[in-house]
Amino acid sequence: MKINIPFKKLALITSIFFFMLSSANSQDYYASKYDNKRISLGIMLSPNINWLRYGDFDVKSNTAKIGYNYGLVADFAFSENYYFSSGLLIDNLRAQSETYQNGPEGNDFVINNYRLQYAQIPLGVKLKSTQKYYRSYYGQFGFTLGVKLSAKQEILNSNRVVVQESNNMKGGADIFRLGLQIGGGVEWLLDHNLRLMTGLSFNNGFTRVIKHGGANNSYFAFNLGILF
Repeated sequence: MKINIPFKKLALITSIFFFMLSSANSQDYYASKYDNKRISLGIMLSPNINWLRYGDFDVKSNTAKIGYNYGLVADFAFSENYYFSSGLLIDNLRAQSETYQNGPEGNDFVINNYRLQYAQIPLGVKLKSTQKYYRSYYGQFGFTLGVKLSAKQEILNSNRVVVQESNNMKGGADIFRLGLQIGGGVEWLLDHNLRLMTGLSFNNGFTRVIKHGGANNSYFAFNLGILF
C-alpha cells in the first residue's frame, strides 16, 4: 500500500516536530534538571600571590611572589544549597622581604627569599545557589590547617649576591599554619557527573610562619578545579 503525503503537509509536520524537540531541549537547558550529588570529589589547581606580614617588626620592604596549590577537594551536601567543604591540598608558598641588619637606623639590609610547603586541610561551609543555565554560584567561608612539609631560605646582600642558602630552615619556620579563608565563584555543569569550578579566594594566615620577626603569610588564589 502506497501512502502519499503532500509536500506542504510533510514540511509542516517536520517543522512542528523540530519545534517541539527544540522547545523540549530549551526547557531542559533553562531548567537544568539534574540531581545534586550528595558527595562530590575532585582535583584543584590554584595559582596564588603570597606576601608576608611582620606587624610591628621593622622591615625595609615586602615583595609578593607567585606560588601555587594543588590537590583533592570534597563537597558533602547537607541540602541542595548547603555543603561542608574539605580536602587535602599541597600549598607552595613563596615570599620575599628585605630586613635591616643593624636596625632601621642602619643602611645595611639583606634580602630574604622564602619557599614554604604545607599540607593543608580546608574546613569550611559552602553556600551554593540553585543550578540554572547549567551553572551555579557559590560562596565559601572557613578555616585551613597546614602542616609544614619543607621550608627553604635564600639570603642575599644588598648587592643581590647570595650569602647564605638553606634547604632546611629547621626551627626557623613554624610547623603549623592556621588560616581564615573566604571566597566564591561559579560551578559550570559540563555533564551529569562533571562540573568545572572557577573562583577566587583570600587566605589570611593568623599564625606565625617565619620566626624571625614573627611574620605571618597571606595569599590570594585563583581556583580552578574539576568535580566528579
